Amino acid sequence: MNSVDNNELKIEAVSAPLRLQIVQTLRKAILQGRFAPGARLVERELCELMGVSRVSVREAFRQLESEGIIENIPNRGPVVATLSRAQVKELYEVRQALEALAAKLFASNATEKQVEELDKATEGLESAYRSEDVDEIVAAKDIFYGVLYSGCGNEVAPEMLTILNTRITLLRRVSLSSPGRLKKSLREMRRLMAAIRKRDGAAAWLAASAHVEKASEAALAQIDQLAAVLPTPSDRGPVDDPDVG
Repeated sequence: MNSVDNNELKIEAVSAPLRLQIVQTLRKAILQGRFAPGARLVERELCELMGVSRVSVREAFRQLESEGIIENIPNRGPVVATLSRAQVKELYEVRQALEALAAKLFASNATEKQVEELDKATEGLESAYRSEDVDEIVAAKDIFYGVLYSGCGNEVAPEMLTILNTRITLLRRVSLSSPGRLKKSLREMRRLMAAIRKRDGAAAWLAASAHVEKASEAALAQIDQLAAVLPTPSDRGPVDDPDVG
C-alpha cells in the first residue's frame, strides 16, 4: 500500500452513512493515485487509518469491486484493479458512443437555462485547464458532464455512463497525463460547446465523438509506455498475510 497522509483517510463523524463515507474516501484515494493499480488494500491497515471496523471496510470493498476499480485476487485479497489494454479500448468505445449521443441530444433538447449552465461549466473547465492541476480538471469535467447528461433528455445514457464513471475518471487521469494533451483536450471541449450553442446536434455529436477518440488514443499510448515496466498480476505471487483468505 502506498504511503498516504493518515488524516486524509480518517473518517469523520458526519450525517452520511458510514459505509458511504468509507466508499467515498477509498474511491477518492484510488482516483487520486494514492493507491496505484495493482496495489494491495490491506484491510487491517485501512481499519486503523480510518478508525472503522473490518465489517465496514469489507462492505466498502464490495461496492468498489462492483464499480470495477477493485478486484479480489486469490491468495492476495483486494487490490486496485489493473485494466488491460483491451478493457481500456472497450471502455472508450462505449463512452464514445454514449457521450456523443448525449451531446447530440443536449443540443436539441436542453433548455436555454441548461445551455447557460453548460456555458458556465465550460468557463470553469477553462480555468481548471489553465491551472494544469489534474484534480481540478477532473472535478470541472464532472460538473460539465453532469450538466450535459441532465439536459440531454435521455435517462438511459447517463445511467450507463454513471456505472462506468469511476473507471472513466481513472482513464481520464491517464489520458490527461499525456504530453500536450491538456491544450488539445481544451480545444476539443470548446469545439463541443460551440456546436451546442448553435443547437447543431450533428456537429455536437462529431465534436464529442472526436474528443473521446483523442482521449482514447492518448490513454492507450500512455498504457503502452507503462506496460513494459509494470508487473502483471501473475508476476506478484501470493502474499502471506492474515487479512487474505
